[in-house]
Amino acid sequence: MYNEKVIDYFMHPRNSGKLEDANAIGEVGNPTCGDVMKIYLKVNNDQVIEDIKFETFGCAAAIATSSMVTEMAKGKTIDEALKISNKDVAEALGGLPAIKLHCSLLAQQGIEAAVADYFVRKTGKVPDGYKVPSNCIACGGTCGSSEPEPEEEEPYVSADSRAAE
Repeated sequence: MYNEKVIDYFMHPRNSGKLEDANAIGEVGNPTCGDVMKIYLKVNNDQVIEDIKFETFGCAAAIATSSMVTEMAKGKTIDEALKISNKDVAEALGGLPAIKLHCSLLAQQGIEAAVADYFVRKTGKVPDGYKVPSNCIACGGTCGSSEPEPEEEEPYVSADSRAAE
């Protein structure tokens, strides 16, 4: 199902783990398959990605694409990293099975979410022209927008727990 390069990036992931001094974190998920990807960035004052790491819960393709996108983005400016498409990631891995192409999209969206987080931390908003993926776990694609945060739903309390009070 997977080619040798995908297997290598799954078995020997590059840049895996948490980046303790990250100044941007993007977390995206795919509710259909359950994959969750967290991308950590260390961006310098010139907006160059000095360091990048990932933590991914998912299949072999999700881990391989996470690993590959970190290699592709490291050393690039934010704008250059945002030009990395899911197609670029899949091609760099020598291809993915059609049923696993969504993993390369998750990798692209992980970078987009991390860049959005970088700007929110730095300026309080995402500049016009920068994309926030709708599957961003932190904000659901609304970070930096002028829309108000949705109200938190009141927690469900069963009748049994009320009687115990």
